[in-house]
Order: sequence, then C-alpha cells, then structure tokens
Amino acid sequence: MNTLISPDNNWPLLSILFFSTFLAIYLEQTYKWASRISGAIITLLIAVVLTNLGVIPTSAPVFDDIVWGYAVPLAIPLLLLDANVIKIWRETGKFMVIFLVGAAGTFAGALVGTMLLSGLVEGLPGVAAMMTGSYIGGGVNFTAVADAFHVSGGLISAATVADNLNMAVYFMILLGIASSAFFKKHYTHPHIDEVEKAGSDKAGETLAASYWERHDISLKDIAASLAYAVIVVTVSKLIAGFLSGIIPDSNGFLKMLNTFFGSQYVWITNVSMVFASCFESKAKEMHGAKEIGTWLIYLFYFVIGVPASIIMIIQNAPLLLLFCFILVVFNMIFCFGFGKLLRIDLEDIILASNANIGGPTTAAGMAISLGWTKLVGPCMLVGTFGYVIGTWLGIIIGSILGA
Repeated sequence: MNTLISPDNNWPLLSILFFSTFLAIYLEQTYKWASRISGAIITLLIAVVLTNLGVIPTSAPVFDDIVWGYAVPLAIPLLLLDANVIKIWRETGKFMVIFLVGAAGTFAGALVGTMLLSGLVEGLPGVAAMMTGSYIGGGVNFTAVADAFHVSGGLISAATVADNLNMAVYFMILLGIASSAFFKKHYTHPHIDEVEKAGSDKAGETLAASYWERHDISLKDIAASLAYAVIVVTVSKLIAGFLSGIIPDSNGFLKMLNTFFGSQYVWITNVSMVFASCFESKAKEMHGAKEIGTWLIYLFYFVIGVPASIIMIIQNAPLLLLFCFILVVFNMIFCFGFGKLLRIDLEDIILASNANIGGPTTAAGMAISLGWTKLVGPCMLVGTFGYVIGTWLGIIIGSILGA
C-alpha cells in the first residue's frame, strides 16, 4: 500500500515516532483519563491510526532496524538495573506458577482453535505451532517453529498481521482489567493500591506525573547508563553468537537448545541480572537508567502498533485473527480462573498473561507504565523462561496436529 511517507524516508518517520512518544507521555502526565489508559497504549493507538490512514508504512528500516535492532535490546539492561535476582527469586514463586498455568491455557487454546477452524484455513496446524511458541515465549520461538515446520511465507505474513492487531486489542483489555472495579473487588491488588496511594499524596497530579517526577540526573549518569547498556548488549550478542555456532541443530531438541542459548535476549537478561545482583550498589548509582529505558519501551509500543493494518486483516487474515483471539481467550481464562483459586494478586495475573502472550519486554513495559516497578524483574524472569519452553511446546503441538 502506498503511504504518505515512504518506508525509506527516515527523518519524517523518526519525527513521527519521537513526537508520538512525547505526545503520549505528555497526555499521560497531564490528564487523568490518559493516565488511566497509560502512555504506552496511547503510543500504540497513535501508530495504529497513522498506519490505517495511510500516513506511515507498516514496515520501514526505522521501525525494523532501529527500534527492534537497537531500542529494544538497550531497554532491557536499563530496566533491569534495580533487579537483584536473589531478591526477585524469593518473589516469583506464584508468578511462575500462574505463568505456567497461562502457558497451559495457550496450549489448550491452540488445540481447540485448530479443531474449530482447521477446515477453513489451509496450513493452520503450522500456524498453531508458530503461535503456541510465540504466545508462550516470543518472537524468537515464532521464527524457530515456523522454520521447523517450513510454514509458507504468505501464511507467516498473514499470521504476523493478525497477531499484531490481536495484541493491540489484548493489551487494551489487560489495562482495562487493571482499572476495573469488578476485578479489583474479586482479586487482591497491593501494587495498584501502592501506586494509587503514592499518587494521592500530590493533589492535582496524575499518577504518571507523580511517579515520573524529576530526579537527580547528571551528564555522567546518562553516559554511564548508555555505556553500560551498549556493553551488556554487545557481550550478550557475542555469547549468543558463539553458542549458536557450536550447538548443533540436527534434531528438534538440539534445535530448541540452539534457539534458546543463541538468543541475544536471553543473554541480555542473564548478564543484566548478574550485574544487578552482584553490583547492586553500583547499579543504584546509575540515575536516569529507568527513564531512558522506559522511553525506549515507548518506542517499542509504537512499533507494535505499526503492522496492525486493519485493511490487510480484512483482506488476508480474518480467520487467523480469530484463531489468535481464541489462544488469548484460553490463556486469560486459565490465568484469571486459576489465579482466583490460588489467591494470586491481580497484578501478577495480568503480567504473567502478558509475559505469555507478548513476551518479557511487553510485560516489563506494562509494569513500568502502570507503576508496578517491583514486578519488572519477575516479568523478565518468567518471560525469559518462556523462551526456554516456547519452541519445545510449539514443536510438540505442531507434531500432534500434523503440521
């Protein structure tokens, strides 16, 4: 589709990307209605609107290379500076349980969705395998499983478009649940209470403005934070590249190991956790890291909304959109149903489901945007664990369905 701004017109696209994130943050910190929606979702909605009005393309080097290639990896170590893994591990017991329950829900949803729609979509078992891997782990699992079952390029593209629109709607539903009086009545929510109490201390300010008040940040802090993030990503890519080269992929199990240990995101998380745990005092000295990391996550939310072309969905993938929706529904039924039975906090349930469907980066981004900063570390931990089991479970379900 021809757009007002072409994919290779980098500066106008960068201008829109940066201004959209600024506008979302401004609205979030100025108006209570925007604070309730969250700046992250406002950013995503701006991208969806601009794409579907034909202003910006659904894919461009600025989005695919700069944001996915640099912003997303750099955000993770910056957001994990406060995450001491020893302390976090004591807090992830129930979080991990509900994450695994959600993974079981995704698995069940893939089976049911394939049974309902298999006669209507050619190659659906392959899509079921891809989406199971993706909705338990993340993009790395999606790619690995698609390659394992030789899914056609056209089907991969259609599934990607359906997935992005489905994710946009799903994130808005989760945020609606976080502010819903019904869910807050039936589930415990200590982190929501903590944020609301902190926000109520400053009359006239939104919760976002209260949380993101000015901090003591120097030029040295910015330089140290960015240097640290770049070094972590560089080291992680070297480790991932080395292990990817020495671990064979001659069978399904070894391929899964190759995919996991060859993922830069796994090692970015690992290296960041080691630093935050072993050098906690140094990590606390790096002011500004949270602000920079969160801004990079906002760029990521914009890019999530870019491929969500409603026209492409209507033309190419309405049934795939329905299929993705079935997986999400089953995941949420399992998470919120068993979460209630196990008396798990509402925030843990929401973020565990997000870590399943969206992966660790989106779950961490949602935790940050809602002020649940103590849950950022657990989000990354369980989300990264999803990378471990996502490819394996995707291959299992693809084998069961005959992909």
